[in-house]
Amino acid sequence: MGKNRELSDREYKINIDPRILELLGPSLYTNIYYVLAELIANAYDANASNVYIIEKEDSIIVEDDGRGMSYKSHDIEKYLDVAVETRVTDEDTYVVGSKTRKRMGRKGVGKLAALSVSEDVLVMTRKNKEESGFVLSRRINSDFKLKPLYGDEIRFERLSKYNSGTSIVMTKPQYGLHKTVSAIKNNLIKIFPLVNSSFKIHIKSMGGSTTINSFNKEMIYGLGGLIILGKEYKKLSKHFNHDFKEKDKRQKLLKLEESKIIPLILKQKDGVDKKYDLEIKGWMGFYRSTRDRKKDQSDFPDNFISILSNGKLGEYNILPTVGKNRLNEVYVVGQLHVDLFEETKLPDMALSNRQGYKTDDPRYLAFISYVRDDLLSTILNMRVDFTTWKNEEKNRVREGQRKQDEEKLRKKVEEYKTTTSKHAAEKILKELGINSKIVKEIIGKEMNKFLPIVGIKKKVDSHKKTILISQTREDKSLSDIIYKMLSFNGVPDDDIIYSNCDNADCRIPNRMNLFTYLRSFFVDSYSDKKIFVIYVTSQDMALSWGAVLEVGAGWITQSEA
Repeated sequence: MGKNRELSDREYKINIDPRILELLGPSLYTNIYYVLAELIANAYDANASNVYIIEKEDSIIVEDDGRGMSYKSHDIEKYLDVAVETRVTDEDTYVVGSKTRKRMGRKGVGKLAALSVSEDVLVMTRKNKEESGFVLSRRINSDFKLKPLYGDEIRFERLSKYNSGTSIVMTKPQYGLHKTVSAIKNNLIKIFPLVNSSFKIHIKSMGGSTTINSFNKEMIYGLGGLIILGKEYKKLSKHFNHDFKEKDKRQKLLKLEESKIIPLILKQKDGVDKKYDLEIKGWMGFYRSTRDRKKDQSDFPDNFISILSNGKLGEYNILPTVGKNRLNEVYVVGQLHVDLFEETKLPDMALSNRQGYKTDDPRYLAFISYVRDDLLSTILNMRVDFTTWKNEEKNRVREGQRKQDEEKLRKKVEEYKTTTSKHAAEKILKELGINSKIVKEIIGKEMNKFLPIVGIKKKVDSHKKTILISQTREDKSLSDIIYKMLSFNGVPDDDIIYSNCDNADCRIPNRMNLFTYLRSFFVDSYSDKKIFVIYVTSQDMALSWGAVLEVGAGWITQSEA
């Protein structure tokens, strides 16, 4: 009775205007995974080793095995002090009980994240066998007191009665998790990549269960090029799969660099200017292909550059800010860490929606400038090299196959002519004396009989280009318009030869000599597939020897223009 009476005397008073909870609760976060990331960050700051995300029919639970909270020690009182800065001094930089974990929380509003999902959230905690519980709600009385939980109302899903920890239960959630556990995992790992053997995320949903205990290696496997900044991220290179055997190409597609240091003079919270080093670490790369990257409208996009500070997501995607909406930007992906954004002595630069930073902060401006002008441009140039080498490799294979097929065709044609003539002659001799009409019929039948021998011609034709855009580099702007018109109307790049095209598929294969190419393209072939030539004529064309050769070759072979 004494214990129950002690519990019934407890008051859980939230230090915030109730109207704020009602207004901000549903709109503070717009995505269930951002909410989960906030609650996971709270568990990280509680020095937890494990976080459990459990989905039930009528609730979503986030439970951790951290240090928990004590009513007697005023931990819960501090927890209910909303919007009170939690990092003030250097001692607050690291998690209590750890010398290596940097504290993620700062504003003291992450605890409200769950109210974006549910009107009523159960908060249950245990520290040194002392249990406490209350209902955090969007609607509370004017006295600011929350409804307490007693006895059997305080339940934990994974913690034993001897373990400390906290359980957040979002009742009757207005948002749901994905149906597949793999989708839940992929979304979480994108916005909370700071997982390892000492901090694991366990997922149990309607679709199954899994554990996240390492960085998403599959993301690195799918890259064609990678830049790594900082020694601590060099280990990611072991998951990078080189596509090329040549050492020089491998070195150009995997760059291991020191972290980027940008010196800045910044004004601290106390008004004093001080020199700081903006250190940028992490990685950026590009996908080999975007094919088969299935997207759900509620998923995070696969192409993104995210900012993390103290291991916590600060902004998911700055690509629209640093990019120029170029087509090849859809291949870009990266996670960059900038801990100075969360420096305790500097003003807080996080936005109130917890999903971005103040864009006029000098730290943000310096970071964006570096990513836009240096890092992103380097990645896009690497992507150009990768595509060029891949196309050269593909063209070598294609050209080798074309030559093999061409040689087969030559042999088959010779075999066809020899065999047909021989059999026709034998028939003529046998039927000597028969009128010319019979002779013609015999030859015709024999020709048709052995015609399938040259059936490989169709295969040779399939390797032939269909359209040549004959032009000079000076006329590229007009030639580009013609090329784009052809592409828009469904003409494949593989059917077009355009020597100055930005697309390597249309250029002369493998940097072949122009004269060798023209001979192969127009003359040295048994294929009689029609070649259409579009001439972009100008005064510059008349002065270009290569263009004149193309015109001559097209005229000699009577290509249609």
